[in-house]
Amino acid sequence: MAEYTIIIERAEGNYSAYCPDLPGCIATGSTIEETTQRMKEAITFHLEGLKEGEIAIPKPSTKAVCIEVTA
Repeated sequence: MAEYTIIIERAEGNYSAYCPDLPGCIATGSTIEETTQRMKEAITFHLEGLKEGEIAIPKPSTKAVCIEVTA
């Protein structure tokens, strides 16, 4: 089992997400929870495609950190 970082962004009327370690792997949803679930499905599908194509699966390397700044 691997842990991939995803980035979720608010869009007009929904949310979108992508995985920096898996270029082209994206998902959208009406809520953050739905978007997260769809990203799990998208990553699973993406990794299965890489395996079928005998393409090396990128190891997770991206980390996200929230920082507090004074505006």
